[in-house]
Amino acid sequence: MPKLLRWLLAAAPLATLSTTAAATEVASNPWTLNLYFENDLFDETDQNYTNGIRLSWISPDTTSYQNDPTFPAWLRAANRRLRLLHSNDPETEHNLVVSLGQLMFTPEDTEAADLVPDQRPYAGYLYAGIAYHTRSEDRLDVMELDLGIVGPSALAHQTQDLIHELRGFEKYNGWDNQLDDEPGVQLLYERKHRLLATTWRGDFGQDFIAHGGASLGNVATHLNFGGEYRIGWKLPDDFGTSAVRAGGDNSAPGRHEGRRRAPGWGNAGIHAFVALDTRLVARDIFLDGNTFKESHSVDKKPVVADVYAGVALLIDRWKLSYAQVLRSREFEGQPHHHEYGSLSLSCSL
Repeated sequence: MPKLLRWLLAAAPLATLSTTAAATEVASNPWTLNLYFENDLFDETDQNYTNGIRLSWISPDTTSYQNDPTFPAWLRAANRRLRLLHSNDPETEHNLVVSLGQLMFTPEDTEAADLVPDQRPYAGYLYAGIAYHTRSEDRLDVMELDLGIVGPSALAHQTQDLIHELRGFEKYNGWDNQLDDEPGVQLLYERKHRLLATTWRGDFGQDFIAHGGASLGNVATHLNFGGEYRIGWKLPDDFGTSAVRAGGDNSAPGRHEGRRRAPGWGNAGIHAFVALDTRLVARDIFLDGNTFKESHSVDKKPVVADVYAGVALLIDRWKLSYAQVLRSREFEGQPHHHEYGSLSLSCSL
């Protein structure tokens, strides 16, 4: 962070930039660290989509992916070749997002050592991603590429055993039946658009953010669409509540206020939200099984929906949110929908 601070202070002529102005510049254009944790233990179950974790690092707002010295020279050179990312609109801002995550899936019968054919496969996914965000006042465009590994090398078995041992839970017996190792690729584009924004007396307001996108790859191929409605005190100037899913890093600081509000509870914000994401699924490796070899699989449903409801708190440079998520049945023979909790913590540094 000291290197970043020196860069920010050197970006404007010292003759015209006072110490106060420099501090304002640093505060309004921060790096943001996001941590997401999803687990069905919040709903007192331990099956299906049982755990997801994602850590992401969002760059300060930049004027250009091609020339901004926030990025190293090799990345600026690569960005110049990606013409889809170029924008000459002075009203747009750009962020680079780097992320690392792990997903974990298990069947309902966790005691059986043999394969359970009518339940979803054991599977883990370990991945890294890079995303480009382009945003204006009411629109956010996300282009993301995730590369990873599905199978034993994703270390889901070891991760779950470690957590269960620490918490005194029984270990699962069927991990020998998990999907085989397979490189994973997922390319995603998603657009978010704020269609409604109203502020009533004081700082109490509401907004509605619609989204739609597409994912292509052996990990997931689908179209998705939905939206999020928020109501509360001092709504943040971002694009909703984040989730572990690809394209979910939408809590970068706002265009005008950044994330750093004046310290103290008097400047805090709190709001409730409800959200829906619907997917038209062509491929889901965690249900369809391995792409290039025989493996355990189940018959997936072509339409899957997630419904979120939760609350978010903002104070100073922090945003904390929790949502309860209901996911519709994902495959034929699944006896019921699935529920899990989604917790996210965001800090602008």
